[in-house]
Amino acid sequence: MEAVARLPWEALTGDAVTVNQVNAVDHRTAMTTFGERMRALMDERGMSLRSVAEIVHYDKSYLSKVINGHKPVTPKFAKAVDDALDAAGELADLAPHSDGLGDADPEDDEINALELDRRATASDVGAETLERLELAVDDLATAYPGTPPAELLARVRRHLGYVTCLLDAKTTLGEHRRLLVVGGWLSLLSATCHIDLRQFPAAAAHLRTASGLANQTEHREIAAWCLETQAWQAITVGDYRKGLVLSQGAQKVAPRDGSAVIQAIAQEGRAWARLGAGPESRAALSRVESLVAPLRVPLRAEHHYRYDPAKSDAYTATTLSWLGDPAAELYARGVLARLESDTDGPPRPRRAVSARLDLALALLASDQLDEAGQIALEAMTSGRLVPSNYWRAREVIAAVDARHLPEAVELRDAYRELCGPGVG
Repeated sequence: MEAVARLPWEALTGDAVTVNQVNAVDHRTAMTTFGERMRALMDERGMSLRSVAEIVHYDKSYLSKVINGHKPVTPKFAKAVDDALDAAGELADLAPHSDGLGDADPEDDEINALELDRRATASDVGAETLERLELAVDDLATAYPGTPPAELLARVRRHLGYVTCLLDAKTTLGEHRRLLVVGGWLSLLSATCHIDLRQFPAAAAHLRTASGLANQTEHREIAAWCLETQAWQAITVGDYRKGLVLSQGAQKVAPRDGSAVIQAIAQEGRAWARLGAGPESRAALSRVESLVAPLRVPLRAEHHYRYDPAKSDAYTATTLSWLGDPAAELYARGVLARLESDTDGPPRPRRAVSARLDLALALLASDQLDEAGQIALEAMTSGRLVPSNYWRAREVIAAVDARHLPEAVELRDAYRELCGPGVG
């Protein structure tokens, strides 16, 4: 039998290699080359990761993963970074195009699939399109805890644009209402991402839209989440009294059988804790516990708008650590262990970062200073600390610094590198 000539990569492995495997190798090589060249250009131009992130509107942790070859490079991303670094097309040319789709963006594919489904039903909107949009909302809300805010925001923005276009189509009253509800959830999720990024004017605009759509559709759950989200933002900026009032307002609006009411009570407990009101804070925790007791872990435990019982434990740990309660340490350790395991659902890495900061505060209160500094450092270097939680990291750093510990220097340096200036 005549020998079959092997292609170069087959000669190296001794086995036939599929086109997909070759493409995967090419992608990995391109990612590494892109990241190396991006880093070199940043150094040449004296630009930090933070400054590039602000220009291209991607999260710093996402950029870091691209540089290190841990995230794929899309043509759209490559073009944005190329422009930011004035690379004259060099970086854009390094983006992989082996899927044959040219400049197609995976985010656009989501919308294209929805539009194809709509047209296939020969309807202006149709039940199947609405169902897929509602499922897309669930997918986005589930992706929230594990996706960099800027990355998720781009996806949500595309879906919002698509919903806006569909509102001009002919629909029944029922279809129109379902579209408005989808728009309400998407606007609310957009606001949440903007708050994570500390982009408060944009967040306020999306919250107004979500609230207006909730009123039009008489959707009390969305209306309550709008108030709870505002309460959370107020707490993150230190306006604890406003956070208290908003969280109590959310409880008045929320349906008794929904998730927003539980989250709003937990937020009230945190506001009371920051105000130094121990009895009121513990009373809120008790109310949450009674509501959560009969609940099971939802199928999508990471869904931002479905209450996961593990959230109540995390909120309890946060509240106790803010109160300076001696029980905070044990509670925070238990919460962290649960969030990082799969014993009662999938691991919840972003919540685990917050749990680490809670544990660090609790350890400081009990004079376990070395471990407190190490735990805080792990949280800051995890790549999952979002801007809306920077203030919590600053609190730990301030507490370490107040005790004149040598760890304060390392923590400050890590904060400035990952989060920017503003410590102390």
